[in-house]
Amino acid sequence: MIRRMLGVLARRSILLLVGLAMTLLVLISLGGMSSSVFVAETVQGSASAINVAGSLRRLTHRIASLVVADVGDGQGASPRVAEAIRSFEEQLVHPALIRVLERAPDGLFAATYRGVEASWQLSLRPRFDSILAHGPPPTADNIQAMLVDVDAYVDQLNTLVAVLEHDTETRIQDLGRILAVAIGLTLMVMAAVLVLLHRMLHQPLNDLLGKANRIAGGDFSARAEYTGRNELGRVGTAFNLMAGELSKLYRDLEARVDAKTAELQRSNRSLELLYHAIARLYHSPAAPEAYTATLRDIEQLIGLRGSQACIEPRHDGPAAVMASTFGPCAERAADATGAELACARCRGDARPWSYESEGDHDLLRVPLRDSERRYGMLRLALAPGQRLEGWQRQLVEALSQHIGMALGAARRSEQERLLALQEERSVIARELHDSLAQALSYMKIQVALLQPMVGDPARATEAGATLADLREGINAAYRQLRELLVSFRLKMTGDFPELLHAAVEEYAAKGKLELVLETRLADCPLGPNQEVHVLHIIREALSNMVRHAQARHAWVRLNCDPGGRLTVDVEDDGVGLGDAAVDTRHHHGLAIMRERARSLGGSIELGSRPGGGTRLRLRFAAGANTVHAEPVMFGGVA
Repeated sequence: MIRRMLGVLARRSILLLVGLAMTLLVLISLGGMSSSVFVAETVQGSASAINVAGSLRRLTHRIASLVVADVGDGQGASPRVAEAIRSFEEQLVHPALIRVLERAPDGLFAATYRGVEASWQLSLRPRFDSILAHGPPPTADNIQAMLVDVDAYVDQLNTLVAVLEHDTETRIQDLGRILAVAIGLTLMVMAAVLVLLHRMLHQPLNDLLGKANRIAGGDFSARAEYTGRNELGRVGTAFNLMAGELSKLYRDLEARVDAKTAELQRSNRSLELLYHAIARLYHSPAAPEAYTATLRDIEQLIGLRGSQACIEPRHDGPAAVMASTFGPCAERAADATGAELACARCRGDARPWSYESEGDHDLLRVPLRDSERRYGMLRLALAPGQRLEGWQRQLVEALSQHIGMALGAARRSEQERLLALQEERSVIARELHDSLAQALSYMKIQVALLQPMVGDPARATEAGATLADLREGINAAYRQLRELLVSFRLKMTGDFPELLHAAVEEYAAKGKLELVLETRLADCPLGPNQEVHVLHIIREALSNMVRHAQARHAWVRLNCDPGGRLTVDVEDDGVGLGDAAVDTRHHHGLAIMRERARSLGGSIELGSRPGGGTRLRLRFAAGANTVHAEPVMFGGVA
């Protein structure tokens, strides 16, 4: 019956079936627990009552023993007997016995207990009192009659204990039967629910899983067999509808996959084109061949009829064709030849991203620019009526931006080379002015002084001294010229440590001394300009040391502190500076080193080395931007 009722519910709702089964199980559990609690409460105190009833038997025998002992000794009633009787009567009305009595006032235990209490009050207690009363000693028959009454009373107590034990066992058996019934009902409900769940849940789910696997394998004809009004039935109906929709969608899937594949291939070709274009423009930003190859790639990918990159003039004049894949422009300057064909349509006043018809094709103009300015125009020839799609427009726009950045990089590189050339020329002019020009001016004055002395024999001695000064000046100028040539020919090839080692080895060989190099530059990244200035300062200091110091040992130390400040020390154990102050008016090398230190944002200190010799110290913040307040020279003499 339970299974039939659950089956009717399962056909309507599986959740309702599970809910009802859970409800039944909860009700059965609650009924069993409630009955168990009730039976446990009825049994509660029975063990104590049995113990108390058993103690009554012991106390009865004790009273009889004390009475017999006292009578045999001829003592009569003694306090021990009275105390034993009082203890017996207290146990006879013990709370445990009273609770059992109150639990069933009309039961067997109550009748037995009342009989025990009446026998005590009417028979046994008077018997004890009569034997112990003051009077003639009891006879042996009286003692024997008392013992018979005690045995009869103990039998009543045994009956009372037996009734208590039987009542307790009966209630425990009732508790077992209740638990057995609850367990049986639980198992029946669980079995019925499991059977129904297997039929209504497990089998339909397996069927759905099998059909889903068939659909996953490409068989869209699979349909669920289980349909109905419950949840899984509705799932089966929905599954069949889904399978039908999937069979319809699958017909269009291959076409969409082909379209997506073509789009991905197109995107891959676009990325490949951009990669190769960026690589070409990065390595050769000023080579027309790189731009021509890039234009041919974009033509093949988009399907253009031709393309042309025109560069706007820097000053007044016509625009120039930098790269082209179709014929010369229709408008050309009369004096233009080769790759410098004029292209009036590449001027900046032409509208960018505009389509115009030009002969047998449509022309699209795309600006070539970076973040700073525009450098020209990219002309794309399309078939009449052809327009760029979204991805094509994005590709052309990205390519034009990279071309613009390459043009900007090439122009900035050209400007940097021009600035470097101008600075180098200024350096050379400054160096010649500070060295050779001053020496030649000195010699010009000496020649002017010598001219009136040549024809006067009286001034022959003075003329000889002047000639000696002139010869010394010429030798100094020649020496300065050689040092300038050596300084100007210094090549910054290799990294900074290699150049330092090369300079140390060079001047150690020149001065025939022991020269030690120590570098600790872990926390001081130097820029290229800083490396150049530091290297020239060290070379100038070593050059002065080799010429003037007469040293046997020298040290070059580069040390970086945690704050990123670099200290460069050039020390020797030579003759030192002496007591006279250093006059920088005739020491051009020291003045140049100070100018280099100022351009680095630092300072130079020249002084005596502890222990003898000279120490030159340069300090500046590594990695900081250098300040070029004036042209810095690359050579000099002391």
